[in-house]
Amino acid sequence: MKILITGGAGFIGSNFIFYMMDKYPEYEFVCVDKLTYAGSLDTIRPVLDRPNFVFYKADICDRGEMYRIFEAERPDVVVNFAAESHVDRSIDNPEVFLDSNIKGVSVLMDACMRYDVGRFHQISTDEVYGDLPLDRSDLLFTEESPICPSSPYSSSKAAADLLVMAYHRTYGSPVTISRCSNNYGPYQYPEKLIPLMVTNALADRPLPVYGQGINVRDWIHVDDHCRAIDTILTQGKVGEIYNVGGHCERTNIEIVRMICRELGKPESLITFVTDRKGHDLRYSIDSTKIEQTLGWRPEVNFDDGIRRTIRWYADRLRGM
Repeated sequence: MKILITGGAGFIGSNFIFYMMDKYPEYEFVCVDKLTYAGSLDTIRPVLDRPNFVFYKADICDRGEMYRIFEAERPDVVVNFAAESHVDRSIDNPEVFLDSNIKGVSVLMDACMRYDVGRFHQISTDEVYGDLPLDRSDLLFTEESPICPSSPYSSSKAAADLLVMAYHRTYGSPVTISRCSNNYGPYQYPEKLIPLMVTNALADRPLPVYGQGINVRDWIHVDDHCRAIDTILTQGKVGEIYNVGGHCERTNIEIVRMICRELGKPESLITFVTDRKGHDLRYSIDSTKIEQTLGWRPEVNFDDGIRRTIRWYADRLRGM
């Protein structure tokens, strides 16, 4: 089995590589990454020299280069993590997101058809559904929920999902999609909430929180997400979408206060800043489908997982 992983030098992609190489040492792995600001060879350096691992620096929008890689490697499975993913950046410069998150997926789908790839799995996000009201805890996103994205980022991911499903219907492409809630864990770029707050807190810098910090996100440890993807690849039904949630809703201010407590830093560092444009209020994933049909469930306890994650970033920063 040979698996080609795009965006493998980024946060979730690198964790997926580590997880899969540990679980399936007999498999071959091909990593493709453009190495933008959020991807680094240092992240995957522990596996670069392994005989069953190959790395290509390439842009998934480059059709010629993608075809050359697919021709050389002939993967059985493609898992696409490659994406521009920061909402603020998408508000400032939407076009970059349209290129990577839509055009890049089109190139990959064409390459999969051209080289007869057995499965294409698209890593999506719960943000494609839009948001839910704060005062309706009974409402959850299911796979049947209408797509209603709020930002250029989530719109580009929603468009990619629609494109992937269109390839399945039109050409019979063997595809699956997973829509996951907020991931946390090691190797995340420090523009995201948890590593940013840890970095600033350790330096006694202000901890910028949008609005009043009441926006709610469902959190899942990246290890649980990696297990879910593996489960979908091995047991999932072609043409299906699977929600992957952590059953762990927290407000942003709760997360920031937890980081302060864990690092022994005063909450006076917290600084409320002007809210993000079009800021989604609440995300909440119903992952009943993957739990009941495939037997996957999140295993990492949030309190334990977030403490380990905070300590990982703290130890890494202190060692620099």
